[in-house]
Amino acid sequence: MLTSFPNYIAIIGDIKGSKKIDNRNKVQKIMKSLLEDINKKYMDDIYSKFTITLGDEFQGLLCCGANCMKILSEIERKLHPIKVRIGVGIGGITTEINREISIGADGPGYYKARTAIEYLKKEEKRKQTNPADIRIEIDGDYKSLSIMLNTILSLMTAIKESWTDRQREIIWDMMEHQDSQLDVAKRLGITQSSVQKGLSNGKYYAYKDAFDTIEKLLEETRSKYV
Repeated sequence: MLTSFPNYIAIIGDIKGSKKIDNRNKVQKIMKSLLEDINKKYMDDIYSKFTITLGDEFQGLLCCGANCMKILSEIERKLHPIKVRIGVGIGGITTEINREISIGADGPGYYKARTAIEYLKKEEKRKQTNPADIRIEIDGDYKSLSIMLNTILSLMTAIKESWTDRQREIIWDMMEHQDSQLDVAKRLGITQSSVQKGLSNGKYYAYKDAFDTIEKLLEETRSKYV
């Protein structure tokens, strides 16, 4: 059991290639609405509300990791086809925390989230392929755990990058609603066999197992002050 996990989960995200986006104002409005929805939907997990801090960057602070992966997945889904990179830092916060706006707070949690973002940027420039779009850094003696989590995230990204548009639509619908293949088929207006084929060819079950593994580990992160 990871009973000595640090206190908070700091999340920093930014849009990839934002300067090349034609209608940045429209994208920022979409992001603002999305973050407002997340702040309401996951209010029990959020200690400082998700906030746009710069034109193309946002951040938030979680006091509980139980829904961290769901939050990150929702951001990714709702912004698609716009791509984001997200740094997750697990650690303490050493300053006062504004519960309404995630600006001004500081400490190891945010240091680690920023380190994760910078790592992703360097990997994108160095590899010129499709490195992971989420990275987790943990304050303290958790090197082996960090390596494991980030290896899983890299494999998840490799699976995502192989999806066709139809496979992505089917898999994301299944991830969001967590019901039957028949229900997915009805919502998307396709046959159940098409859903089954999309899930299988898109390696949904391997992806979902990886997602659940990370989510289970992050569930053990909870601030002792909440």
